[in-house]
Amino acid sequence: MTIAVINSGGANLGSVVHALNRLGAESLLTRDADEIRAAERVILPGVGAAAWAMNALREAGLVEVVRGLDQPVLGICLGLQLFFERSEEGDAECLGLIPGTVEQLRAGPGQRLPHMGWNQLAWTDPDDPLARGLSGDEWFYFVHSFAAPVDHAVATCEHGMRFAAVVRRGNFAACQFHPEKSAAAGARVLANFLDL
Repeated sequence: MTIAVINSGGANLGSVVHALNRLGAESLLTRDADEIRAAERVILPGVGAAAWAMNALREAGLVEVVRGLDQPVLGICLGLQLFFERSEEGDAECLGLIPGTVEQLRAGPGQRLPHMGWNQLAWTDPDDPLARGLSGDEWFYFVHSFAAPVDHAVATCEHGMRFAAVVRRGNFAACQFHPEKSAAAGARVLANFLDL
């Protein structure tokens, strides 16, 4: 199976590739449009600001490439946020694959921003393919200050407010947490994506 990891310039690229290697899956870190289109699975990781990441995708000529993909695509962290129409972070126009606007996360009393650390998910669709083999008791690792709306969420999480932890629309799925840093639970999510 060919897996294209889009080189979006994020700091988590190496850890995503290593997590796939641990699953016995070889991946290609690339910005090449033809390699991305030809891959059987595509992953869009991201760390940083939405406006900067969208600019990097535009400069690489990949915005329309990503929008046109019909194979399974997984967004990770900022990758999830980029799937939406807009982000309040830098008032960025994003990929528009999922309706809605990503908002500043509003922490509750005694909570910090960014939301950094381990948290649990509430699966709104426990039959989603990414949830296979998960009980709902697992913990996942998050690092983010902006959050996506829950309208297309198959799993949600809470940190001051309820937000989308896993979303799906057609062949596009994404997780706000970092599966590559979430131990066995994250490895299961990645394996489930590869099995789609």
